[in-house]
Amino acid sequence: MESRDVAKAAICIAMTSSREEEMKLKQSHKEEGIQSLAVDYGGEFLSSLQKVVERAVVASKREGIIDDSSHSDGAVAGATREALSQIMPKALGLNVGGKVGIARGGTHIAVSIFFGIGLLHRNDVAIGLGHRAI
Repeated sequence: MESRDVAKAAICIAMTSSREEEMKLKQSHKEEGIQSLAVDYGGEFLSSLQKVVERAVVASKREGIIDDSSHSDGAVAGATREALSQIMPKALGLNVGGKVGIARGGTHIAVSIFFGIGLLHRNDVAIGLGHRAI
C-alpha cells in the first residue's frame, strides 16, 4: 500500500456529495484494503480549527481507523492540522463548509479537507491534504 493510494482515498471520500455515495466509496475502499470515512463540517474558519481536529480524531476512533493510543491520536490530529494549514490563507475570517475525509491503509493515514469558503453567496473552494505514518 502506497501513501498516494491512501491520500487519493481521503480526497475522494471528502468530495462525495451524499451519504449514499460516501457509503459506496467506503465499501470500495474496504475492498482495496483501505479504511475510510467522511465527516461534515461548517462554520467560521478560525474559531472552528480545534473542533475540526477533534471531530477528525473522534470519528477515526469511532470507525476503528485508529486505536486509543496517543500516537494514533497525534497522527490524525497532525495530518488534520496540516490539511487545515493549506487552506488557511483563503479561509481566514470567512465561513467554511464541506467534508473532512480520512483514510488509512497499512501504516499510512491521510486527512483531506474539501471546503467551500465564502461570505454570503460568494464562494471559493479549497482542498488541503495531510499525511502521517503510524
